[in-house]
Amino acid sequence: MIVPSLSQQDIAVLREDTPGVSQLIHFNNAGTGLALKPVLDAVKQHLDLEAQLGGYEAAAASKPRMDTFYTSLAALIGCKPHSIAYIENATRAWNMAFYGIDFRQGDRIVTGRSEYVSNYLAFLQMKQRKGIEIDIVEDDASGQIDLPALKAAVGKKTRLIALTHIPTFSGLINPAEDVGDIAQAAGVLYLLDACQSAGQIPLNVHEIGCHMLSGTGRKYLRGPRGTGFLYVSDNVLDQLDPPFIDLQSANWTADNTYDLVPHARRFETWERYVAGQIGLGVATTYAIGFGMERIGNRICALAAQLRSELSGQTGVTLHDKGARKGGIVTFALAGETPLQTKARLGGSRINLSVSSASSARIDLPHRELDAVVRASVHAFNTESEIERFVKALASLS
Repeated sequence: MIVPSLSQQDIAVLREDTPGVSQLIHFNNAGTGLALKPVLDAVKQHLDLEAQLGGYEAAAASKPRMDTFYTSLAALIGCKPHSIAYIENATRAWNMAFYGIDFRQGDRIVTGRSEYVSNYLAFLQMKQRKGIEIDIVEDDASGQIDLPALKAAVGKKTRLIALTHIPTFSGLINPAEDVGDIAQAAGVLYLLDACQSAGQIPLNVHEIGCHMLSGTGRKYLRGPRGTGFLYVSDNVLDQLDPPFIDLQSANWTADNTYDLVPHARRFETWERYVAGQIGLGVATTYAIGFGMERIGNRICALAAQLRSELSGQTGVTLHDKGARKGGIVTFALAGETPLQTKARLGGSRINLSVSSASSARIDLPHRELDAVVRASVHAFNTESEIERFVKALASLS
């Protein structure tokens, strides 16, 4: 069944609900998505309630709205609400899963060149602490993780396959489902970093086959900053030990020991950004209302148009890779550094970002790149914005 993209009426509603589009062209959704009015209203409403009632009292009064976060995130990624934990950001969510694994000397982690630098730093720390080894699987000819090489790299000592689904520094969408098949066949833990894919493309953890998945609220879901989530499969709970616990995640027993609470809530802490949790639930429900397949189709189509337009511009070199590409478009302009391009277009109220080698240590230097300009589109962006962006870029060149 072919799922259509969004209608013009849908796009008009998206833009009406996005106040910032009247002020600028926002092509930095891989950094932070432009705020949604319903999310802003929900967060402000709860902050007002805290001011009127007190923080604890407002949280108690808003518990049904807080719980909507769990049901909406579960619907977004195809799992049960009890498998979702609310975490303060994607990095901490990923850390809660990774550092919950009881690595031992000689264990091996298999990853690819698209892995985010923060994740890789955690690998290096675990190598220093426990003596684990890190196996980097090369890309195939298209630029995605090489699946036959990945399968060959997984051995008896492999404890974890860690994959960044959509890296921040190229247009790539890694074949997460195929990686899941390899992990399942080998009986290996599989941790998926979905920081850029949650809200950008459809996700289903059972189709992907991952045991753990981390994501953020602030990017393509367009929720508040300081919000994130973690999915943990019931099948691997006994293989993970939360790196720290409190009275939210565990119960102090009569014999001075403790019992972890059931399911993924054991990875939460009691103190949290309550307004943010409510806001992320609203943002997720909003995305589901339009349909993630339709949103994903729209984002990928806009990015494909942008790549096509840029490929015809003198002095522009595209740096995207992968058999399947998403909403992130990376390029460089001859005679100008990526930072200069970002700054100049910023002067025309066009938001871009720059991905530097420091955040892509195992990818960009391997491709002999110091940095790239990153333009990341969302469903609320328009074809006319792409035309204006390309004209502005051409005037610079």
